Amino acid sequence: MKKEQRKPTNLRQLLGIKEPPDRGGKKKPTLKKTHFTIWYFVIAFLIILFIQNYFVMKKTEDVISYSEFKEALRANKIKDITITPETISGERETENGPRKFQTVRVEDSDLVKELEASKIKYTGKVESKWLMNILSWIIPLVFFFFIWRILFSRIGPETSVMSFGKSRAKIFAEKDKKVTFADVAGIDEAKEELKEVVEFLKTPGKFQRLGGRIPKGVLLVGMPGTGKTLLAKAVAGEANVPFFSISGSDFVEMFVGVGAARVRDLFAQAQTHAPCIIFIDELDALGKARGVNPLGRHDEQEQTLNQLLAEMDGFDSNTGVIIMAATNRPEILDPALLRPGRFDRHVLVDRPDIIGREEILKIHTRNVKLSPDVDLRVIASRTPGFVGADLANIVNEAALLAARKNKEGVEMSDIEEAIDRVVAGLEKKRRLMSKKEKEIVAFHESGHAIAATLLPNADPVRRISIIPRGISALGYTLQLPTEDRYLMTKSELLDRLAVLLGGRVAEEIVFGEISTGAHNDLQRATDIATSMVKEFGMSERLGYVTFEKEKKPLFIPSSLTSGREYSEDTAKQIDEEVKKIIDEAHQKVKEILTSKKDRLEELARFLMEKEVVEEQDLKRILQLQVAKA
Repeated sequence: MKKEQRKPTNLRQLLGIKEPPDRGGKKKPTLKKTHFTIWYFVIAFLIILFIQNYFVMKKTEDVISYSEFKEALRANKIKDITITPETISGERETENGPRKFQTVRVEDSDLVKELEASKIKYTGKVESKWLMNILSWIIPLVFFFFIWRILFSRIGPETSVMSFGKSRAKIFAEKDKKVTFADVAGIDEAKEELKEVVEFLKTPGKFQRLGGRIPKGVLLVGMPGTGKTLLAKAVAGEANVPFFSISGSDFVEMFVGVGAARVRDLFAQAQTHAPCIIFIDELDALGKARGVNPLGRHDEQEQTLNQLLAEMDGFDSNTGVIIMAATNRPEILDPALLRPGRFDRHVLVDRPDIIGREEILKIHTRNVKLSPDVDLRVIASRTPGFVGADLANIVNEAALLAARKNKEGVEMSDIEEAIDRVVAGLEKKRRLMSKKEKEIVAFHESGHAIAATLLPNADPVRRISIIPRGISALGYTLQLPTEDRYLMTKSELLDRLAVLLGGRVAEEIVFGEISTGAHNDLQRATDIATSMVKEFGMSERLGYVTFEKEKKPLFIPSSLTSGREYSEDTAKQIDEEVKKIIDEAHQKVKEILTSKKDRLEELARFLMEKEVVEEQDLKRILQLQVAKA
């Protein structure tokens, strides 16, 4: 039996809108919002053109030439006509009956005489086209205005014309910030420096009572990935105040004056939300030193910096607004930014030591399921020089590797493989090498490993591999120091030179020729030897003199002059000393590898078979080193 359809009883049913379920009248139904895009206007424009062409084509008038009109007039086939300043229209007799026609009017003085002689009624008509002329201008303008508005709304409201001068800072309210000092590790000294800022934001009266003034600006200086931005967020989280975050590049725009307007707007917003923190990341993009412009113009970047300096100079330090900034290039900042009264407190965010790395690993492994064999202390000892971002990347890579292998937890082997990925690059097991190339790489890496193991001041070898990694590395010898080092002696640098040349010397001893595989080793060895002579004064011939100029900001005139400040004779002596140091290191490692040629061959054969040799196997092959280890 066919079900009877119910008639629509209200407007919602008539429009086909489904009724929402009844929930006691507490929640009103809402219509789905339509998001208009530029395609709606393109389709509407095409429909208008189609309709216009349709009405034009619908006209039944025949467009004829003026000569055809005159022929029809002489043949008495023309009836009543209407003459306008531009056209002549009317009706004419054709084989298919009467048809309307239209032709272009031509200056013809005899036309009226011919019309009167033929007794044809004619009338004149003046058409007013002012409305069409106005519409022909208004309609395209309106159409392109809507397109312009759609494009700018797609880019974002902050890029509209009326909001160019608005600050692009992201505002994090007190409840949005969940980062505290407990989430920051490895930089205890920097945290201690910033606890005073937190205390001032919480209890400003404690400092103002004795006439003290909190630093107006705090500049965080450190290498990329050390946690400068995280530390600034932790300060805001501890103080429980609003946090304005913006990058230095967000101020500078292609339009002159926009950057200065954004600076003014940022500080105006900060005063209304005081107490609060303004954090400018990558300050060097905004605060580069103002130098002599060769074109003699005042560019946008300098104008923005001038406005920032003016705002900070006129800023009342007791309003409860703290300005923090981060940079990894403090040497290029304008000195006016660094003077007392502006960024007058500089906090160094340095690389973490072994204890700091262990604390950072504990934070990043909070939500990671670790196997019982994972020792964070060992991982920290194997990652010297790593910053917080590197350690977070290692933990994440290890978790992905363990998940890829369907393991129940992250094991120590996964973390070690993740360290190898970060240090040496991704393994390329599918890269095919010939047997000859593989043999050259095996002896090359074995030369590095034996030299590093037998030299007293070299870092111990953890792993040797001939599996290609990264962009161009066909093999690698992983050396990790046993402790954090901040100074290096001359003997340690000479031993490091010898280790770098060990691969090249091994190829000379075994094959009697050299390959291009030692290119990077030679570059690093040359850099070390040059620094020993030009920077560290470790040349007996040249004495305790440094020939490397101090890196100075761009605003100092002396830094604009290029060229060295020593004679050609001194430059020749520097080159000779660099070559002498490298030659002595070459001779030193050649004597070691020649005396251990049998161990070199044994290690290379074992490496060709296993592709990866660990520290224990290396010590087993080098029997003299086992007792020492």
